[in-house]
Amino acid sequence: MAGIKDVAKAAGVSVSTVSNALNGKKNVGKETRERVLEICKQLSYYPNSLGKALKTGTSNTILFNFSDFDRSFFLKIINGISDYVKDNDFDLIICTEKSSEKYMRNNLTCGSIVLDKKMKDEVLCKIAKEEYPIIVLDRIIDHPYIKSVVVNNYDPMCELVQGLIDRGYKRFGFVGGPESTADNKERYHAFRDVLDDNNIIFQQKSYFAGDYREKSGYTAAKILMLSQELPDALVCANDNMAIGAIKAFRDNGVRVPEYIAVTGFDDCDLAEHMELTTVSIPNYERGYIAAQYLIENIRGNQNVEPFRISAKIKWRNSVLVRRK
Repeated sequence: MAGIKDVAKAAGVSVSTVSNALNGKKNVGKETRERVLEICKQLSYYPNSLGKALKTGTSNTILFNFSDFDRSFFLKIINGISDYVKDNDFDLIICTEKSSEKYMRNNLTCGSIVLDKKMKDEVLCKIAKEEYPIIVLDRIIDHPYIKSVVVNNYDPMCELVQGLIDRGYKRFGFVGGPESTADNKERYHAFRDVLDDNNIIFQQKSYFAGDYREKSGYTAAKILMLSQELPDALVCANDNMAIGAIKAFRDNGVRVPEYIAVTGFDDCDLAEHMELTTVSIPNYERGYIAAQYLIENIRGNQNVEPFRISAKIKWRNSVLVRRK
């Protein structure tokens, strides 16, 4: 089984850097942290700090389990979690997908924060108990020991789409994420509700099911261009897909926003550089609040009411004002 020295060697960094990266410390650069996380995943490395938990059946360590599709998105959440955890004398283990159930089922950790669309509700409900509370960041689950810290997707998406209409946009396309995810459902529902309220007919052929990755946004934009019926505005369910769409339009001589407006959702690191209009989610605060509620639950202060985080729109140059 791989050890921390193996991870350090493969990553080309010191052992202390690997330790700092796994514990979310700020003195590790973004690229280095991402490389260490990737190598830990490849080598199935489990930190030795869990040895005590294995022997005693007790732990002062919490787990953050996340899907692996956008590291920059998760880094802000990790920093928020890490800061609260350190201030309260807990340790933090970060892992993706395959390793997570091992940590959750074998007394290796004392609670989990989950942002992994692949982990089913039924699995979480079987694991959660009074001695092992869980916080989920991407859905609401009716369970006494699972609390939700979720984004209010509906209201800011309504405001965004209404803002586009008020700026003169009438024909819309939509690039969604995985259709089973709660975030995508809420964002698309808001999009359609605002169009209906404004008596704007949405052509279903202008809906594209993506996967929150940049490539799916690029593909959706290419399909739109092949149809030769570009909408006025392309609303994307996250920034990655919006950035992919902008790149596809630029590669094919379609100017954004002169020919078509593009919007995203999240406010990722690249959004400002790409001048992308988007809904900004306070992901650092999201992680901090999740860690706060988890540790409170671990200490016996049970509260299962969902906490909804507000988000705000950042209007940038991927959208024009077509009329006053």
